[in-house]
Amino acid sequence: MTDNILKPGPRNLITDVTGITVGNATDEKVQTGVTVLRCAQRFIAAADVRGGAPGTREIDVLSTENLVGRCDAIVLTGGSVFGLAAADGAASALSVAGVGLKLSDKGPAIPIVPAAVLHDLGNDGDKNWGETPPYRPLGKEAVTNAGTDFNLGNEGAGRGAMAGVEKGGLGSASLVLENGVVVGALVAANPVGSVYMADGETFHAWPYELAGEFGGQKPPTLHELSEPFPNFSRLHARARPGANTTLAVVATNADLTSVEVKRIAMMAQDGIARAVRPAHTAFDGDIVFAVATAEKELPSDPPPLRHGLVARIGAAASDCLTRAIARAVYEAAR
Repeated sequence: MTDNILKPGPRNLITDVTGITVGNATDEKVQTGVTVLRCAQRFIAAADVRGGAPGTREIDVLSTENLVGRCDAIVLTGGSVFGLAAADGAASALSVAGVGLKLSDKGPAIPIVPAAVLHDLGNDGDKNWGETPPYRPLGKEAVTNAGTDFNLGNEGAGRGAMAGVEKGGLGSASLVLENGVVVGALVAANPVGSVYMADGETFHAWPYELAGEFGGQKPPTLHELSEPFPNFSRLHARARPGANTTLAVVATNADLTSVEVKRIAMMAQDGIARAVRPAHTAFDGDIVFAVATAEKELPSDPPPLRHGLVARIGAAASDCLTRAIARAVYEAAR
């Protein structure tokens, strides 16, 4: 046993990154929900879109070549295109609370609220909502519910999610690095691929598990390479472009630039590929947001040292996302 073994934060949630809170709102009748990640102030953020069928709002505002590059909240939601209204509700609630850009003394605060949606319209919930989908009020409710502790599994954006042919859900995990940097991940797991190995019990993510956080199941024996798209015949009716998505946010307390935050988002996508097989298909709309709260200062010189530290954070973010996906499915099945 060595002293430098990494451990989760005290909650093993993304909210172990100080300044981050998360709120869920769930509609059991519709079997859908919304999850909002709130920022204590407008943190630097970025997004990396890897899947073939994304549904998003205000992603371009986070691009490094554009003006703002920061956000007040991030919305993950069910409902496909209808779910984008959740960001309207979240933005309204934040504006009333005085959160957002003030471009004029006469106008309201303008929150920056990027959002991404997953498709959960095919479950057994009542979608007969006419002209009033439930997502705008759910977005407002999720903002109100935001705190440092929140439930996983069949909650918020994970309520109607599926992971292959298994129940998907909401997951989170964190990691405290040796230098005091904290990294966390939040995910609404709804991939078309499978999170399980051929035995149907062991998560692909099992080598990354900490403290039995998703059941401690290990493969009973060495295994040969199995079918890369298990249960495809059962998935065929569901495997349509836009019908599946893994939506994620990774966060760190490190003081990163916008370019570095973008790199963290890109690296964290590998966490999906390790937890889901196959990942990033044309049927998925995989998106990873990244947020840096700038609480922990990193050295600027020499550049190789800083680049190495950023790479370490990106690797940790990828590990956290792998674990969060397995936790999402594990908690949803409990």
